[in-house]
Amino acid sequence: MKNSKTLILVEGAVMVALATVLSFIRLFKLPWGGSVTLLSMLPITLFSIKRGIKAGMAASVLFALIQFFQGVMDGLFGWGLTPGMLIACILLDYLVAFSVLGVAGLFRKKGLPGWICGISLALVLRFLCHFLSGIVIWKSVGALWGNFTTENFYVYSFLYNGAYMLPELIFTLIGAITLLSVPQTKRLLLTDDAN
Repeated sequence: MKNSKTLILVEGAVMVALATVLSFIRLFKLPWGGSVTLLSMLPITLFSIKRGIKAGMAASVLFALIQFFQGVMDGLFGWGLTPGMLIACILLDYLVAFSVLGVAGLFRKKGLPGWICGISLALVLRFLCHFLSGIVIWKSVGALWGNFTTENFYVYSFLYNGAYMLPELIFTLIGAITLLSVPQTKRLLLTDDAN
């Protein structure tokens, strides 16, 4: 039992470290903000599928804290937010947004269709966190693509956050399907040693 818990902790730590490294590899950065990473959410979602929501949530909360500290290093406290807006930003854009990745294991017993649904749900929930942040905190309007402008902050937040979260979702699903089509990877995820 103790060895099993130790193995889960080690696997979780490795997946969080891998996700963190991948979060620094940006495939492209959008001119108005946001970027698409090299499958940074895939390790956390796969860990949640293998080990279940409880372990997945623990790993995703740790990943969320690391993302928050990356945000601090990127100047989060210099963005001119009021204390209330800053707390809401920390919660919606970092802690909750990345912690929801742990729900990817929700349908883990349903095989590949369940894994794809779980990963999709996790990334859609992350998008919703950023979308709500855009509405509640940022309330931004203006230009996104060349001459396209909007004065509706609901539309702006949807397009701003969707522009990087949709590719993240697509790339993560492609990465997951590719990995899960390898028999050895699939066998690893099907082991019954998850909690």
